[in-house]
Amino acid sequence: MNRSILAAANTMGQLQQKLDMIGHNLANVDTVGYKRREASFTELLYQEFNNQPKDDQEVGRLTPDGIRLGTGSKLGQTSIVLSQGSLKETNRSLDIAFTKEGQFLRVSVEENGNETINYTRNGALYLSPLSEGSNESVLVTSDGYPVLDSLGNAINIENDFQDISINENGTMNVTKNDGEEQVYNLSVVEIHRPQLLQSIGDNLLGLPNLQQLNLGEDEVLTYLTDGLQETVSLKQGALEQSNVNLSKEMTDMLTTQRTYQFNAKSISIADQMMGLVNGIR
Repeated sequence: MNRSILAAANTMGQLQQKLDMIGHNLANVDTVGYKRREASFTELLYQEFNNQPKDDQEVGRLTPDGIRLGTGSKLGQTSIVLSQGSLKETNRSLDIAFTKEGQFLRVSVEENGNETINYTRNGALYLSPLSEGSNESVLVTSDGYPVLDSLGNAINIENDFQDISINENGTMNVTKNDGEEQVYNLSVVEIHRPQLLQSIGDNLLGLPNLQQLNLGEDEVLTYLTDGLQETVSLKQGALEQSNVNLSKEMTDMLTTQRTYQFNAKSISIADQMMGLVNGIR
């Protein structure tokens, strides 16, 4: 097959993946706490043809001898961008927004009977009844996943309360009707290697198997508990918006589409040239 067709076809497949990623960013422009992703491309292998005799050097040539034919490019990696999103005031006591980059809430996700720990910046929290007729509710995200405390347990709150306040260091104070106060510390972690984060769905992020990567948990994240809890930075009554820049995403989409069209045109031209050669024969 014509090499130009191969190179263009390889590149078009990778460009389609970038368009999918841009579409995902655009779809989440209004998602609370969403972090955009961006793509980077790398060159595929190329083959060098030495079409000149060793003793026949071109005078004044500055580039290496031979012809190098590539096979296109590929999507090298998609990386998450943790830049801070804008804050939107809601004045709702269970809405919180992180004001520092790299900090995440720990939430529990149960799937097929297995419990896993994931991370989110979605600070729209709610109280969900534990069971019908129960006097307690559990603190959950907007998708119903329990938020964990500093000990790794779900936060259960009795329904007879009159006020809930969350300070900037992640301490939640629940004032009951009889004046008694209950104190809970939200489980917050700081991610040191954000490029390891994987999108799980429902605005959740997870980590791969660290043992297979020969990494320890302390190399990837830090639990902001005890003395480190003072470094947590939250704002009650506000939500962090996504960090998707609509104009930038639209520009990237148009640029990627034009590149896709260019490669499609090169396939068409290569096909026409092969038709001309066959006609000459």
